[in-house]
Parts: sequence; structure tokens; C-alpha cells
Amino acid sequence: MASLNVLVAVCLVYVAILFLVAFWAERAARRGQGSWFRSPAVYTLSLSIYCTAWTFYGAVGYAARSGLEYLTIYIGPSLVMIGWFWALRKIVRIGRSQRITSVADLISSRYGKSNLLAVFVTLIAVVGTTPYIALQLQSVTQSFAIFAAADPTTPDLEKSQFSAFWVATGLAFFTVIFGTRNLDVNERHNGVVMAIALEAVVKLCALLAVGVYVVWGLGGGVAGTLAAIDASPLGTWSMQNDRWAGLILLSAAAFLCLPRMFQVLVVENQDERHLRTASWAFPSYVMLMSLFVIPIAVAGLSRLPTGSNPDMFVLTVPLMEGETRLAMLSFLGGFSSATSMVIVAAIALSTMVSNHIVMPLWLRRNGVGAMVSGDVRSVVLLARRASIVGVLGLGYLYYRITGGGEALAAIGLISFSGVAQFLPALLGGIFWRGATRNGALAGLATGFAIWVWCLFLPSFGADVIVPRDVLAQGPFGLGWLRPRALFGIAGLDPLVHGVLWSLMLNAALFITVSLFSFPSPMERLQGAQFVNVYAHSGTPRGWTGGVAQSEDLMIMAQRILGPVEAQTLFRREAARQGVSGYLPDPTADFLQSLERELSGSVGAAAAHAMVGQIVGGASVSVEDLMAVADETAQIMEYSNQLEAKSDELARTARQLRKANEKLTELSVQKDAFLSQISHELRTPMTSIRSFSEILRDDDRLSAPQKARYAAIMQEEAGRLTRLLDDLLDLSVLENARVSLDIRRTSLRVILDRALAAAGQTDVPLRVIRQPEGEETEIATDTDRLAQVFINLIANARKYCTASDPELRITARRAGDMLLVDFIDNGAGIATAQHNLIFEKFSRIGEPKVGGAGLGLAICREIMARLGGSITYLPGQGGAAFRVSLPLHPSPTLPGA
Repeated sequence: MASLNVLVAVCLVYVAILFLVAFWAERAARRGQGSWFRSPAVYTLSLSIYCTAWTFYGAVGYAARSGLEYLTIYIGPSLVMIGWFWALRKIVRIGRSQRITSVADLISSRYGKSNLLAVFVTLIAVVGTTPYIALQLQSVTQSFAIFAAADPTTPDLEKSQFSAFWVATGLAFFTVIFGTRNLDVNERHNGVVMAIALEAVVKLCALLAVGVYVVWGLGGGVAGTLAAIDASPLGTWSMQNDRWAGLILLSAAAFLCLPRMFQVLVVENQDERHLRTASWAFPSYVMLMSLFVIPIAVAGLSRLPTGSNPDMFVLTVPLMEGETRLAMLSFLGGFSSATSMVIVAAIALSTMVSNHIVMPLWLRRNGVGAMVSGDVRSVVLLARRASIVGVLGLGYLYYRITGGGEALAAIGLISFSGVAQFLPALLGGIFWRGATRNGALAGLATGFAIWVWCLFLPSFGADVIVPRDVLAQGPFGLGWLRPRALFGIAGLDPLVHGVLWSLMLNAALFITVSLFSFPSPMERLQGAQFVNVYAHSGTPRGWTGGVAQSEDLMIMAQRILGPVEAQTLFRREAARQGVSGYLPDPTADFLQSLERELSGSVGAAAAHAMVGQIVGGASVSVEDLMAVADETAQIMEYSNQLEAKSDELARTARQLRKANEKLTELSVQKDAFLSQISHELRTPMTSIRSFSEILRDDDRLSAPQKARYAAIMQEEAGRLTRLLDDLLDLSVLENARVSLDIRRTSLRVILDRALAAAGQTDVPLRVIRQPEGEETEIATDTDRLAQVFINLIANARKYCTASDPELRITARRAGDMLLVDFIDNGAGIATAQHNLIFEKFSRIGEPKVGGAGLGLAICREIMARLGGSITYLPGQGGAAFRVSLPLHPSPTLPGA
């Protein structure tokens, strides 16, 4: 038979291993090493704190009492991880972007950084988690008691060192060491997480080992075990639909709202992508944890004496069969389940208590200012350590008052239903911008009051807190206020009854009060950031400060973040602003960033108050943490929004008027273009037809006459061909079907070629060039660019109205672009026609020679294909066009 002293020795060795693992992980994290413990596997294993002693021990007892109903506790979280992955990802993103440190921090930050709301959530979390901590102490104490009962040399457990008090003391010691070693701006505890991951593996292996022993060692294999299950009362399938649905909803809500789950799910998350692995790995883990629950329950019911505690079957079955080593492994699995939960829950609750209760009170007491009132880090650490001791003390007190008589599953469900009251405010806050702080307070207060009355107080038993006659008849004889039959609704399962009324009225009050209350500006800003977290919406909080305040901010940051971290933050911001030294200008962006960094250590509400105290010069009080704007600020904000909307509508109206005017002008130009193009096509075709008929019908023509008529026909055919070429060229360019031939040459060569091609006509034009700017080498399609230059030279010749027409061509570099200007000395183009210059339906002015008006439209398309542009330059005295061309072609250009 196992000796209790041996068990204690094994337990101490196991705890020492956990200490070593935690120390190693903390040390590696500080050195930036051990990246593998920030892997998805470790993150998934850390989520296993959902599987506490309730799961390890209580699930078997639950199955022995209620059959397959224990599965509801696993179904809810699995549905959340698989079906609500997108919602979890949003919560994690909010946590990382807002430096959230707890579920109370998230809810208070969402509703305008309200410390009153954070205090209320913290109190609910502490009260709701207390029964669960008592459950873990009860399970460990009962485990020791079972081994003590098997060892006749062991004294009465209540008089020995293995009482619940010493278990709570040891857990408090471990949590203080690794949960409050320092203040991490990200509130991550790598040592604790690594120890939890190790405990997750131990408890899974222990439960699987017991299950394998029961199935193949006692049950004769799978067939024999299934036969034994069929022969037992557990083989009869029964389901209470309302209870199953209620428990699945309750477990899903608790998975999101339990402080310890929020800690590992959101706060300890190293990488948002780890959720993808956890979405299938965690359901697989809980499936393995539940795999052998029924076989162990059947074995315990059939082999152990009547009256044995079903919650301890995982331990008592191998112990009674003489499998001492397996029993010790089972004990370590249960011990791991209990301790991991208590450690993380204590860390989460201590963070909430210190950030939202202790720190605001301390700030109000030390009204002289956070920057001159001592080391804030030491105050926060001391508050957290005291909170850990206090939380575990409350759990021990609950255990002593209740006597540990309740089934583990019953205690766990009471705790679940308490923290589930956060659900309406939590989900409403991240999906509904209209949710308000008043609505959240009203819902939480109502739901919590009903939970306390219907579930929490009755859990102590009759005549402990609530008299027996009050439980049976209601207070003052009001039967409709009975805890088990609220509002006269009787016949429901007590747990379903309490959960139904508390959550239903919680959500109803939350929605109703939110609809009839008006959010403050801070609530609206935070609501936009939370609901639209992926768009990073929101603006700076409106903080403004002077340079003289930077030193105070530095002092405060050093006392919270630490000297090295604070100086690094300030130096990085100063470098970004281009300021020398450590003191950047306290801009709105920097103050917002500093506030978020501080919130990782002291919570969002306290950080907001500290920054506001220094920047705004106001004294700190709890009221300051809640009041962020008055009605005047709300009116001003809406006035600014309406003014912005009015300006936007005015701009849109102006743009529509301009577009309408342009469309009208284009319609007129289109008609003129069709008339012109039909004339341009018909004129040469008429000449060709007429002279061809003369040549065919008149045999009396002399040879010189025939030659002259043929020359006229050839000239008109060429004119017609040029017109058709322009139309085809424009169509090809507009449909991006052109291929470019990129070559390197100088601008001078292309200009010489363009001037030669333009030639001399009956219309004189003097060209003035600046050779020094034309030697620039460019890489372009020389044919297309020459086509643009030829068109601009031809337009100057056709449209310049000066008595002595003159065209100046200048070229200069501007960065990576080459600018070539063509400026004549004519009258220019009227301002009203500037927006039609490059339209293909337009012909501006009266040309001295004919044309179809397609040239500039073709030039615009060519320059767009070459990666440049062509623009009109007003105010130059005459018509002025600028060709902008890249010196080096883009790799995306065809042929580049």
C-alpha cells in the first residue's frame, strides 16, 4: 500500500520540476531565447487550464451521477473554438491593440475606460471564481485524504500539514514568485505558461493511463468494457433538452468569460495565428480528456463499495486494485489540473484587483501626482501579491464554510454561471457601437444580483446564510421571489432556472438601457476602435501637452515601465520626431501610444488617468477615471461632423456641376466632330470619285491633264489615309493594345527628327531651341515620342495667331522626370476650353489648315503608355504644353 510520505516526496519533486521549468522559461524569455515555447503547441496546451480538477476528477463523478451529461462541458468550448474562431480572433486583436490585461480591462476600456465598470466586473469575477478555487482545494485535499486513509501510519489529515490551508499557501507562494516577478508591459508570464503546458501533458497522460488500465486491465478490452457499460445504469441514454442546451450555452460563455481563460486566450497570446492551430487542437485535447470518463465511472460503480465518492474514482480505482504507481500518476494529474487553474486564476484576479481597485484608490490618496509620489512599480507589485493571497484566502474560506460537501461538478457550474454574466457586455461591446456604459452596468448589476440570489447563496446550504424558510417560501413570504422559483416559474432545473433568468434579464437591461442612453465621446471613440478593430479606426484621444511636460511623463513612465524600457520608448519617439535626446514632443499620437504602453502594467483606466493628470494638470480621482467629456464636447463633436458632411456635400455638388458642364460641352463637340469627320471623309472621296469618272469617260484628255488629275486623286487618297490612320491609332492606344519599342537616345535626336518630319509649309513658324537641355539621354519609344512632338509643332503652326509665329522649345530635368515645354507666342486657349483640350471630340480655335482634331487626344494616350503625361500650362502668354517623360522606363511598360 502506498505511503503518504512517498506521495508527498513525489509531489515535492514534481513541484520542484515545475519551478525549474518556470525559471528556465522566464530566463530564456528575458534573453530573447526559447522561441519554441512561444509556439502554437504551447499556446494550445495553456488553454488546457479549462480542464481543471473538475474535469479530471469531477467529470467521472458527473458521469456516475448524470450519465452523458458531462459531455456538455466539453461541447460548449469546442463549438466556440471551431464555430466562433472569427470572434475569438477579433477579441485577441482587440487585446493586443489595446494592451488589454484582463476581462475587466477589456470591458472597462470598451465603455469609455470606466473604472466604475472595471471595479464592478472585478468584484463579480472574484465572487464568481471563489467557488471554483474552493473546488480545486477540495479536490487536492480529498486526494491527500484518500492516500492518508490507505496509510494506517498517517495521523488525522485535518491535524497534519496536508490540509487545504497549506495547499492554498503553497499555491500562493508559487503564484507570487512567477506571477509577480516584474511588470511586463504585455502582461505575459512565460514561466507560468510553460509550467501550465507541462501540467497539461501530465494530466492528459495520467487520465489516459487510468483509462487504458480500466479498459484493458480490468474490463477485458473494448468489447468487455462496452458490455459492462450496457449493463450499467449509465448505458441508458437520457437527455433533458433544456438542461443540455443550458449547460452547453453556459460552458461556451464561461470559456470566453472566465478570468483564467481570458488570461491564457487573450493576454498570454504571443501570435494571433496560434488561434488557427488551437481551433482544432484544443477540441482534440478535450476529446481525449473525455474519452475514458464513462469506462472509469462504470468501473468505479461496479468495483468500489457503495457510498464511495464518484468524484475520486480516477484515483480510488487504481489504488484499490493495488496499482500504487498508477494511483500516484493519477494524483499528479489531478494535482496538475487543480494547481494550474488556481495559479492562472490568481494571476488574472490579482491583476484586476490591483489595476482597478488598489491603483485608483492609491492615486486618489496620493493626489500630488504619479510622477512625484514614489515608485509605482513597487505599489503595483505589492498590490498584486496581496491580491493573490487574498483571492486564495477567499477560496479557502468558501471551502471551510461549505465544508467541501458539494459535488465538484455542482460547484464548478455555479462558478460558470457567475462569470457568464460578462457575456452580454463583452459581445455587445465588440459588435455593437451603440452599447453604452450605463447599459453594461445595468445588465451586469441585474444579472449578478439574480445569480447571487438564485445560485450562489443557496450553494452554502440552508441556514448558513439564507434561512431555510426563506429558501422554501421566499423573503417576507413572497413566493414569487423564491430562489428556485423566481417570478413564480417553478419546475425548471435549479441551475437552468438561475442561468436563464440571470442572463435573460442581463441582456434585456443591457440592450434597453443602451438604446435609451447616450454614449460619451470617449465611449464612441472606443466603440469605433473595438467594433472596427481590423480597420484601426479611431483618432487620438485629444491629449495635448507642452515640452515642459515631457520630463514628468518620462519620470512616470520609468516608475511603471522601468528605466530601460521607458528610455527606449522615449528615445525611439524622439528619433521619429527628429528631436535629439530622450524627450520627444508630447504629441497626441505619442501620448496615445504611451497610454497604451502603461495600460499593459496598470490597466487602461489607471493609465488614462495618469497621462491625463500630467498633461491636463488635473488631480486624480475615481471620478476622473469615469468622466472623460461633458455635454459641450458632445455638441462640438457632432457640430464638427455635420460641418464636415456639409462641406463634403458642397464639394460633391460642385463636382457634379462641373461634370455636367463638361458632358454638355462634350456633346456639342461630339456633334461638331461627327460633322467635321463626315466632311473630312466626304471631301477627298468626292474629289477621287469626280476625277476618276473624268479619267474614265473623257477620251479627249491630254497626257498632262491625265497626270494632273491623277496627282490630285493621289493627294486626296493620302489625305483620306492619314485621317483613317489617326482614327485607328487612337483606338489602338485607348484599348492598350500598343506595343512599345524602348530604346536609348538623346532628346535632341528626337526633336531634330520631329522638326524635319513637320517640314516647312505655306504657314511660317520660327522655332527657338535651347541645345544645353536637349543632350539628356532617355529610354523611350522614339517613334511614339516623335509623333507627340510632331503634333505639337504642327498645332503651333496651325493655331498660332501671332503675325510672326514663334515656338520656343525648352527642356530640363526634375528628379527622375524630363520636362519638355512647347510655348508659342499666340493668343493661347480660352480658360473655358481648358478642360476640353485633350478630348477626342474637340477642336479648339480656328486652324489655318485643315485637321480632324484627333492629335492631342492621341498625344495624351501615347504619353500615358510611355509612363509620362502631357498637360496644358496656362498663363504663359500663348499656347503652352508640357511633356513629362520618365528618364528610365518602368519595368511594367511593354518592351521595357
